[in-house]
Amino acid sequence: MKKFLFNLGLVLLVILALLVWIRLPWIGVVALALLFALWLALSRSGRQAASVTVVGVSTIRQRAGSSSVIVIGIAGVVAVLVALLAMGEGLTATLASGGRSDTAIVLRGGAAAESASVLLRDDVLAVEQAPGVARDAAGKPAMSAELVVAASLKQKGSNEDANAQLRGVDAEAWALRPDLKIVQGRKFKPGLRELVVGQGAARQFAGLAVGDEVKLGTESWTVVGVFASGDAYDSELWADRQSVASAYRRGNSAESVLVKLTGTAAFDGFKAALMSDPKLKVETSTTADYFARQSAGLARTIRVVGLTVGVIMAIGAIFGALNCMFAAVASRAREIATLRAIGFRGVPVVVSVMLETMLLALAGGVLGALIVWLVFNGYTTSTLNGLTQVVFDFKVSPALMWSGLKWALAIGFIGGLFPAVRAARLPVTTALREL
Repeated sequence: MKKFLFNLGLVLLVILALLVWIRLPWIGVVALALLFALWLALSRSGRQAASVTVVGVSTIRQRAGSSSVIVIGIAGVVAVLVALLAMGEGLTATLASGGRSDTAIVLRGGAAAESASVLLRDDVLAVEQAPGVARDAAGKPAMSAELVVAASLKQKGSNEDANAQLRGVDAEAWALRPDLKIVQGRKFKPGLRELVVGQGAARQFAGLAVGDEVKLGTESWTVVGVFASGDAYDSELWADRQSVASAYRRGNSAESVLVKLTGTAAFDGFKAALMSDPKLKVETSTTADYFARQSAGLARTIRVVGLTVGVIMAIGAIFGALNCMFAAVASRAREIATLRAIGFRGVPVVVSVMLETMLLALAGGVLGALIVWLVFNGYTTSTLNGLTQVVFDFKVSPALMWSGLKWALAIGFIGGLFPAVRAARLPVTTALREL
């Protein structure tokens, strides 16, 4: 019963320590490391722990096989976890970077995305007359009614069809997105079957080079330019809205209206005017908020999947570390017993075994994070967003690599704790009799 209560208390202590560790910022970790270094240098138990650790680390070469199991297992956990989270960060950054606080987007009431919205001509005219809309020198409103449809294209290197997003825009659309630049060719001409394509779409789909003819719907279109924006628009094809509406039989409707405001403070008045109009049933938000909402669901799903896979793999790595460290402790039983007999207490023994395990875990974490950074940082891929593909880059940030290292050290902590406690609690006479 006493042993059961001890083990239960140890498990609860480990859980509490892990919860604190997960939320600990880097400055807290540095502070802990400094305090630990001072303990090793200044206290008698610390110096004993350092001496035992040096002896244990010196025998790692003799245990290269079992030690490599810990390093490789933890490296795999960190690599998979950081890669999945980097995918989520890259997708979130791509979707969210297209928004601005001084630009509003208007959708049909209840619509969560453009694909679920329909606005009629009278709706567009009402938005045009709302207060807070910026105007050019000629008094023309800075707004673009836009239409989004799915266009079937062939992926590069494959005969498989995939959906790209074809956006029909008005002439003012370019001014509403100042970060969007033509990098090849020119802009399309209103009224013609001409396309400009995002550089992400040009990399992902076949037949989108400047001068190529592409069949979309029932019409043939000419690619006249390539643009770069660094956000979700990079995955789209752009054309004149009236031409898109004619080709896809959408009449004079739009799905959204993008509006440049006179300033960030003008949004509340703009929204209030539209909401108070009894003839309108629309949803209004800044494009910054809109794109943040669009990315939140996907990012959350990827994060949950990443953490779930990471936990499953971490459990396997913990058992691998436990097996290896129990074997290491068993092989060093006489050495540990001798140290206990000449006056070394249990704490230095516990610390030395755990420190050895966590050093191996740190090596695995650094290896896994480095592999992911070299292989995946900036790697371009695509994923479905609704019915269309979004091209984005993996983003292996320092924060993600730091999270991976914290996971590695947590695995090392758990994997070394129980073998360390067993080594410290093993009676000296029993340990000497075992060998």
